[in-house]
Amino acid sequence: MARPRLFDEEHALDAAMRLFWLQGYEATSTQDLCEVTGLGRSSIYNTFSSKHALFVRSLSRYLDTMTAHQHALLAGAEIPATERLRTLFASVIDTEESNRREGRGIGCLGVNTSTELSGRDPEVTELLRRDLRLRIASLGNVIAAGQLAGEISRKRRPDDLARFLNAVIAGMRVSAQNGADRATLEVIAAGAMDSLTPS
Repeated sequence: MARPRLFDEEHALDAAMRLFWLQGYEATSTQDLCEVTGLGRSSIYNTFSSKHALFVRSLSRYLDTMTAHQHALLAGAEIPATERLRTLFASVIDTEESNRREGRGIGCLGVNTSTELSGRDPEVTELLRRDLRLRIASLGNVIAAGQLAGEISRKRRPDDLARFLNAVIAGMRVSAQNGADRATLEVIAAGAMDSLTPS
């Protein structure tokens, strides 16, 4: 019979995810992971097999959580599309504000990983691509509904506008990392929403 684990694996995974989010993959050492998870080096390797495997699980957990959150915010066909998009932008801003450290946001683990590892790490690249497809589809569905209702300009296809909004959100997260305050992020979000208004 297998010996029961004497730690909470989900708690350890969350702690590792937060550290990778703050520091990035390459700047995080195995010793750092031991300290935040409370696990010894052998326990980390026995449970997660490697630092890379732990990172992939952490990133996957983060992306699944954030994308499910976006999907939940954008759900509700009875709510006007523009209101759902404003709610999404407000959530992004609130998240950046709640995660501020020394006046700066910590951004998005997905965006941070894209700049650090995308294209160099096939497994991570595929995770990021899969997540992007899901988020673009979610945004595109809301935009299509808004176009049908006359709330959103039809000058561009829903998927094109979805990619634009996704890029704006990523830019907001990077701006927060560089010290942009709530007022600045709100101006960026308002500009993005203005660009969707039918002329």
